[in-house]
Parts: sequence; C-alpha cells; structure tokens
Amino acid sequence: MREWILPEYVEDILPAEALRIEAMRRRIMDWLLVHGYELVGPPMLEYVESLLSGSGGDMDLRMFKVVDQLSGRMMGLRADMTPQTARIDAHLLNRKGIARLCYAGSVLHTLPSGLTRTREPLQIGAELYGHSGLESDLEVQRLMLQSLAIAGIGKIHLDLGHVAVFRGLIRGAGIPLELETELFNVLQAKDICGLHSLCAGLNKNVDMRARKALLMLPELYGDSKILALARQSLPDYPEIRTALEELEVVGEELKSVVDTLAFDLADLRGYHYHSGMVFAAYTANCPNAIALGGRYDDVGKVFGRARPATGFSMDLRELSGLVKSDVYRRGILAPFVKGDDTLQKTIEQLRNEGQIVVVELPGHHEERDTFNCDRRLVLQGDVWTIEQI
Repeated sequence: MREWILPEYVEDILPAEALRIEAMRRRIMDWLLVHGYELVGPPMLEYVESLLSGSGGDMDLRMFKVVDQLSGRMMGLRADMTPQTARIDAHLLNRKGIARLCYAGSVLHTLPSGLTRTREPLQIGAELYGHSGLESDLEVQRLMLQSLAIAGIGKIHLDLGHVAVFRGLIRGAGIPLELETELFNVLQAKDICGLHSLCAGLNKNVDMRARKALLMLPELYGDSKILALARQSLPDYPEIRTALEELEVVGEELKSVVDTLAFDLADLRGYHYHSGMVFAAYTANCPNAIALGGRYDDVGKVFGRARPATGFSMDLRELSGLVKSDVYRRGILAPFVKGDDTLQKTIEQLRNEGQIVVVELPGHHEERDTFNCDRRLVLQGDVWTIEQI
C-alpha cells in the first residue's frame, strides 16, 4: 500500500479550487460582518461532552474521538461548529442582549453524509442568539439566501419545516418516548410501510385523528396549499397551530426572493437538536441540501444559559464544486536582477495594485511554463514595461 494515499472521502484542495474557495469565503464573511455578525474561532478539538451537548446521538456517531494525553479524558474533533458557537455565547461572551456570531473552518466526519461529499467539509455559518421571534428567523434565512447568491449559486429552492408539528402530535396524543423514537426513525427514513405498522399498533387510547395525522405527514409536502390542507387534516393542538402560522408568515416573506419554495411538515432533520422552524436550500444538479439551518433554543442550557437561537451553515467545498470555474488568475514574470532598484519599485507597485508578480529565480529559465504567467516585465530604455508572453 502506498503510504501517501489519502483516506477515502478525504482530498487535497489544489491551487485553482483553493483560490476559488478562499475568494468565496471572503465574500460571504464580508457580507456577514457588515450585518453585525462577529467572527469567532472555536478550537478544532475539545472534550467530547461539550461537543455533544444538546446535539443528540447523531453527532456522537459522526465524531472522531481521541484521548487527551494531558488529562486522560476523551476529546472529539468537531463535526459541527454550531455547538461550539453556542458555548461561546453562553459561557464566554455572556451578553444580556442579542449576539450575532459567525465562523468558518474545517469540521471532520467519521462518514460522508453523501456519496459525493467529503469527510472534511469547510463549514461557514452564522448564529443569532437572544431573540425568539420570527424576525430573527427571517433575518437568518435571508442572510443564508444572500450568502448563496454571493457565492454564485443560482436558482435556489427553499424547503421550510417545523419540528413542532411532529412534536405536537406526539405530546398531544400522549405517545410514550420509546414509540416516539421509533416513529421518528421511520419518518426520517421515509419508511412508509414501517410508519403504517407502528400506527396500527398504537394504543387504542391514542386520538384517532392523531393516528391519521401521523400517517399523513409524509404527504404534507408542497406549496402554500399544503398549509391549508394541514389545518384541515391535523389535530388543532396549540403547538401545531402556532407552527403552521409561523410557516405561513415566513413563506409569504421569502417567496419573492427564491425561485421556488415548499413546505415539508415531515422534515425531522435535527429533531433532537432543533426546537422550531427548520430550513434547507437546494439547487440544480445537486441532490443534497447546499445550506441548512433552524431554531435551536435549548442548546445553551447545558452551558448554564438557555438562550433563544437560530442559525445556518453551509459547506464551502461543496459550493465551490457547483460554481462555474473562474479562470485562474495569471501573473507577470519578472527577471531576477540584483541591485536594480527601479525593477524592485515596479514589482512592489504592481503587487500593491493586486497584480501577481513572480520573480524568476536563477537556473529555472526552462521552467517558465510552470509559473502560470502570461506577461513579463522587460526593460525598454530605462523603464520596466509589461508585455505579453
């Protein structure tokens, strides 16, 4: 076996793509900063208990773990930066009012989340803490859509869901925790046969309307008409009523800024993590969601401070693969001349203007084609000028 071969679903980023990703990161980060989102940089690894706080069992399976040689405790390589940002808000910043935070960095997954996905996503995202109203949900969702547009992604489809629909059915019908977990698993797996089997075995004391509603959840996907159908078909539990009202308001606000919009009342992504509205953005030629987010009001509680929170994240490496490749910037080749102050000032001026200038080192004249230059500096009289190669 060749020792230099990388593990499966782990790849190097070569110059052209690396530059494209970095340019995309800068544009998105600048956009977040002008909206008042402050940059934080959590560590790549910390104690497992902190990384798993409030995130449910899914994160545990996705996380690489190592033993800390100093303390002997188990440490984890982060699989998601959101819990870390929640810890910073709750434990370190400890602000009374609203906090807007953003981040960008690599995360590591034990398994890829899709056949075409890497195990080392480059995650960028934003989180808003301290506000529980729809205004903050809308701010974060608009920011996500604008960030995708800045990244060069076109024709965006947005899915809106709300975990309170399923949670309201479970609580209103008095379904026990063990059965809730089974129902969650079959709905998440889109296992319709399994769903029918579980609903058939529900206790006779369970409201018949709730039983029918659970069976109907996978069908409640589509445009705004779905919300009207849901009101007719689902029990009038307070949590469900509020969830449908919130989805309607947000859908009305966002329908003009996306190409298509749909409601998915069976979307249980992050069910043990999210507490309210969830959303996912999609685009053509990509089967996976290109950006995800939602409300997660309870995560900060384990850090000693429960705060309303909503946010989104996306993978810059995946976004880069969806954008048409820009022509890699080419440079200007400068000769290696000792003691020529005029040449050095010319090179400095060009670099200050943002031009790439590559100085040709002695002995490498025959390797010019590897420098990625399409122009060169030549001396004409007393002036260094640029000419095409």
